[in-house]
Amino acid sequence: MIDWIAFDADDTLWKNEEYYIAGRDRFLEILQKYGLDTADIENYDQFEVGNIQYFGYGVMSFVLSMIEIGIEMTEERIHPSDIQKLIQLAKEMLSQEVEVFEGVSLLLEKLSAKFPLMLITKGDLLHQQRKFAASGLAQYFRAIEVVSDKSSAVYEGILNRYNIDPARFLMVGNSLRSDILPILELGGWAVHLANHPTWSHEDDPANQLNQEHYLEVEGISQVLDKLAEADLLSKQV
Repeated sequence: MIDWIAFDADDTLWKNEEYYIAGRDRFLEILQKYGLDTADIENYDQFEVGNIQYFGYGVMSFVLSMIEIGIEMTEERIHPSDIQKLIQLAKEMLSQEVEVFEGVSLLLEKLSAKFPLMLITKGDLLHQQRKFAASGLAQYFRAIEVVSDKSSAVYEGILNRYNIDPARFLMVGNSLRSDILPILELGGWAVHLANHPTWSHEDDPANQLNQEHYLEVEGISQVLDKLAEADLLSKQV
């Protein structure tokens, strides 16, 4: 059975990716003034991925990559006022109101009555902590972990610190690469929110999954029923 249940944050509990999509659209509008079009910057995501090793995940990495590629693709013609617009975009994204998905609070309320809950999210520490505090969900969680990456080694370190047996641990998230595959590799349980948005970098084929421990639902509202169906709700804390 299960001793702990963990949740991803961005695009699992609250909206996130749609703000990045809107940010990319604004970036395109700026670059179009310099004779560039969408086809010219199709490689933006790959460029941003290349910067993860330097800037990590989150808004600051997103906007710094925009500034860098804007300078490069305009051959340094980009005007300081347009760079300032990108900086302002970062400030707006960092202060964006947290919009929790419908059904999240009820799900967490029911699960936290039976299980200790943990939040495991990657990104900028200050921004993630700010969003967590603003979400109104802190009362349901026993622990929060903000990490720079979500590899099986990172998860293993977290589980060791809390003395959790991977086979009795369940992770709920929208990203196969970050939330599902590493946990299954460790022998844990995972619920994939297949219809929640995800960054293209997080898209991974759902092959070679440990089907015995892999559960899939369309959205957060279906999680409780799926856990009951898999007989994973009998553990009492």
